[in-house]
Amino acid sequence: MPVPPTPTTGRRLCTALLAATLLLGAAGGATAATAAATADEAGWTAEPAAAGAAPARPYFYLAGPAGTVLEDRLALTNTSDRERTVTLRGADAYNTAAGALAVRPADLAAGGRRDGGVPGAGSWFSFGAATTVKVPPRTRAVVPFTVTLPPASLPGDHPAAVIAAADGREVGVRVHLRVGGPTLAALTVEDVSVRGRGARAVVAYTLVNRGNVALAPELALRAEGLFGEVPGRTARALPVELLPGQRVSLTEPWPGAPVLDDVDLTLTVTAPGAAPATATASARFVPWGVAARLGAGLCGLGGVVLAALLLVRGRRARGAATADGEPVPGENRAPEHELTGASR
Repeated sequence: MPVPPTPTTGRRLCTALLAATLLLGAAGGATAATAAATADEAGWTAEPAAAGAAPARPYFYLAGPAGTVLEDRLALTNTSDRERTVTLRGADAYNTAAGALAVRPADLAAGGRRDGGVPGAGSWFSFGAATTVKVPPRTRAVVPFTVTLPPASLPGDHPAAVIAAADGREVGVRVHLRVGGPTLAALTVEDVSVRGRGARAVVAYTLVNRGNVALAPELALRAEGLFGEVPGRTARALPVELLPGQRVSLTEPWPGAPVLDDVDLTLTVTAPGAAPATATASARFVPWGVAARLGAGLCGLGGVVLAALLLVRGRRARGAATADGEPVPGENRAPEHELTGASR
């Protein structure tokens, strides 16, 4: 999961490494060996400590009623030939505007947030005297920590992460944290619009998690045009984990968009335990390139027709003028003179 960008190059490197590690944890299907191999490139790893013969865990899962203290353990492994000093902290997890998972930086984890919001689950973590841990070469250290759920904490999911930092590098381990009580799965889809045309058309929309549990949404697209149903998109899982109270802006490819049509779109989003959410939009598809060429052709044809009409009209006018100037038959005879006098 990417960490919000920081001014320094070192923090940017931390962001990239932390993103890779947290995405592995978010997927839940990555093996501990894969995560360890990725982190081992820097000489040390951080992961949930295994309980006896239990299989490795890709993330922490902690749950309990408000007002209780939860416990777990983090394993730090130094695979290098020199001592490592690792600093530990808890952090809130959230969705970026594009739907990716991210964690808040250290200066917002325990001391509040710049937006004035109440500190989140990241401030509930405590590592006691082990906030800074020195791990000898070729050694594995197990660090216990606690999560204290405030008595007034709301029921539902409180996404968080354990962040380990050493030598300018950060590793994040997901913590799925749930406070006991009533849960509500609810979402809405808003701001639907169509961008692009043809095979490059995409449907833009916004998803809002209005419940108190994380959601794994699925989306289906149905389209009705002037000539009947238009190919849409069957339901498919979206590559996003929508956290409680979060809003994300996404786009859905629509390769079946028509070339020429007036279409009504219906987006339906579902998630386990939540009622389906729908939103509609209209889109008009006009192939402007073809229309421009057709318009130019019609204008040219109209010009030819007009020229022909003007030519015919001119010929008729000249013919009428000629007819008006011709002498009338009989008027070309010599004038008759009256004769006087007696005949001989």
